[in-house]
Amino acid sequence: MFHKKIKFSLFLIALVAFAVLASGCGASGNNLVGVLNVEKVMAESPKVKGLQDQLNNRGKELSDQLEKDKASISAEEYQKRQEAAYGEFLKIKQDLENQIDNSIKQTLEQVAKEKKIGVVLYKNGVAQGGIDITEDVLKKMQ
Repeated sequence: MFHKKIKFSLFLIALVAFAVLASGCGASGNNLVGVLNVEKVMAESPKVKGLQDQLNNRGKELSDQLEKDKASISAEEYQKRQEAAYGEFLKIKQDLENQIDNSIKQTLEQVAKEKKIGVVLYKNGVAQGGIDITEDVLKKMQ
């Protein structure tokens, strides 16, 4: 699970970096640099927690239904249903990750615009400096 969170964080880093570069924020004359702690946003945002809870609840429902049906179906049918449930879980997971990603991206863009920040970097890649906008993003993601 930890590996997937790292993978997702790296995906977010690449996505936001691309969005910042593609939007031409640097060309607007804003030379302020913002810093965002994505891990903190992922851990503390009620919106992110709510989406993660949805995923966990759906995963439990799928697992419970599978266990309930296990006694009345063949091993082959159980295997098929298990694979189908896993596929459904992965699809739901991907959808929720996209929602989280879009929410963070939109909020980040809004905060950057309000604070007239031209570039936003992720905190784990910044040794010193920058304006930490993590709390601003968390407040807007209520």
